[in-house]
Amino acid sequence: MLQVRKSDDRGLANHGWLKSRHTFSFGSYYDEEHTGFGPLLVINEDRVAPGQGFGTHGHRDMEIISYVLEGALEHKDSMGNGSVLHYGDVQRMTAGTGVRHSEFNHSKTEGLHFLQIWIQPGKTGIEPGYEEKHFTPESKAGQLRLIASNDGRDGSVVIHQDAAIYATILDGTDAVTHTLAQGRTAYVHAIRGSVTVNGTALAGGDALKVTAETVITLGQAEAAEVLLFDLPY
Repeated sequence: MLQVRKSDDRGLANHGWLKSRHTFSFGSYYDEEHTGFGPLLVINEDRVAPGQGFGTHGHRDMEIISYVLEGALEHKDSMGNGSVLHYGDVQRMTAGTGVRHSEFNHSKTEGLHFLQIWIQPGKTGIEPGYEEKHFTPESKAGQLRLIASNDGRDGSVVIHQDAAIYATILDGTDAVTHTLAQGRTAYVHAIRGSVTVNGTALAGGDALKVTAETVITLGQAEAAEVLLFDLPY
């Protein structure tokens, strides 16, 4: 079964310095039909004004993944990590027993555009951790590039949940397929461009819940960048 989540139907928060679209219930936005999909709880598409950002705040028992699309994301945390991430960088922070961090637009002149993704861990109370890796456009072009997994295989960042996140860039005649094992489901999020998934057309910001399917096919794309989440049912 395929269920479309249209971009314009997502929650919207506009704080002036921050414009955010919420795929699932988050903050003051609540929709009982969209409170997560399995362990996938948050996909926020954030646009942050130059020099602005999220001051120091805390998290616990969550896997937080940042996927930078444009600009420079500056990160600092209570574990002593500090970095500036750009397009192609993927950051994973395991909040575990508790961590505090801040996120800012590093640039004073250019906007920041990134996705923040929260995945519920398979076990609570684990030690906090941090990891970041870079994935080139070439590594995602015309293929599904594993960027996060529970075992760090193929150079992906490690998340503490039986889930996998793939990224792909597709255009023209490009097409990719992904097979779901028994008892698995998937969530496909079109970041930008347009793509067809199992015959269903998605535009930038649209998403698709995939249940009771064994094969996912992405194609008929135009300048598309897409995330595919392989999740426990």
